[in-house]
Amino acid sequence: MTISNDCAGHAKRYSAADNELLPRHHEKRLVPYSDEQMFALVADVERYPEFLPWCVATRIRSREGNTFTADVIAAFATLRERYTSRVILDPAAKTIVIDYLDGPFEHLTNRWHFIARASGCEVDFDIDFRFRSKTLETLISGVFTRAIKKMTASFEERAHELYATRSMQPDSL
Repeated sequence: MTISNDCAGHAKRYSAADNELLPRHHEKRLVPYSDEQMFALVADVERYPEFLPWCVATRIRSREGNTFTADVIAAFATLRERYTSRVILDPAAKTIVIDYLDGPFEHLTNRWHFIARASGCEVDFDIDFRFRSKTLETLISGVFTRAIKKMTASFEERAHELYATRSMQPDSL
């Protein structure tokens, strides 16, 4: 259930440096799973190809404490791109920040924050990016909103697959 969708569709962030608008999406969802469950789901990058559309492969390059570097290969139609990001996990604050390192983007920042609520968890998601290639930017901007909504829905569906049965069972003493 969506409790708010701050950017119905997608927003554009203005870049004064080159007088262009940049894609950005921010949304909040209330899901019937715990903040710990949702944090674990998003942090498990190695499993993304099992449920995320367009994610065909992932690889953890290095890991140090709660930070790791990951490669993701995304494919859409005839396009296939690899990008590398640094993923910073903060289990105490229930936040995950993904910072772009290498690939087809000029920049990419992705932030997740999981907030415990009486009825589950509020998932606060924000993504901001820009492609290096104007052609790729033009191709993707046409489907940006649909793609991001499909991606966030895929995380929610995966949570349902993994946790629905356990969440619905009564606590045992």
